Amino acid sequence: MGKIISVANPKGGVGKTITSINLAAALAYLNQKVLLIDLDPKGDASKGLGIDTSGVEYNVYSILIQKQNIRNAILRTPYQNLDIIVGSTNMAGFDLECASVDNKNNILKENIEQIKDNYDYIIIDCPPSLTTLTQNAFASSNSVLIPMQCEFFSMEVISQLLNTILRVQRTMNNNLQIEGVLLTMCDFRTKIAISVQQEVRQIFKDKVYTFGIPRNIRLVESTYKGRPIIDYDVKCNSAKNYILLAKEVINNK
Repeated sequence: MGKIISVANPKGGVGKTITSINLAAALAYLNQKVLLIDLDPKGDASKGLGIDTSGVEYNVYSILIQKQNIRNAILRTPYQNLDIIVGSTNMAGFDLECASVDNKNNILKENIEQIKDNYDYIIIDCPPSLTTLTQNAFASSNSVLIPMQCEFFSMEVISQLLNTILRVQRTMNNNLQIEGVLLTMCDFRTKIAISVQQEVRQIFKDKVYTFGIPRNIRLVESTYKGRPIIDYDVKCNSAKNYILLAKEVINNK
């Protein structure tokens, strides 16, 4: 049975999609069978793996709204052990389209149940919001991985995220856990980064990974090129740290 991990933070620009792409790729690199689900209407996780979404017949919208079989939407990526269900801009209207649907927070879960035994890990790249779409991801998942930038304003949205996780635990998925907190895009030499890191560790204790993802031009370049960092430059620090993250996730299964 595959472990399902939502990568989520309602604040944009914290490295959420980059983490989804590179965690999925690093797990695949470590010989795990992985499915990446691009739930963000922007579809950046799909583009980050070099996929032209305009040429894809079935996507996440097809299965969640148009009720296509989820197996039809699974695509092989150029990377061994890594499949994807690509995103769709149509998902921006998901809340409205499913407003009158019974059990609307479990639409994704009902689909994932059909294929989760085919994978070691399913990684869900969530939108930067706490809407019905994200609640669908949480209802489907075993855990939530939280990428967090070492900046003051990143702390302000964490309480909203934790409240949503608690609400999902009470009403939809009492087994949902926090996978971990990953500090991203950090310059660990600055006072603000040190201060935020200390505050995060006070809140999340040992759930904060001992390593983070520093600012790295190679990581930015790899995303622009539509390649995971371990394919673009496996020797750079960001690649090494995402492999460390994947190993931590495997050890925590």
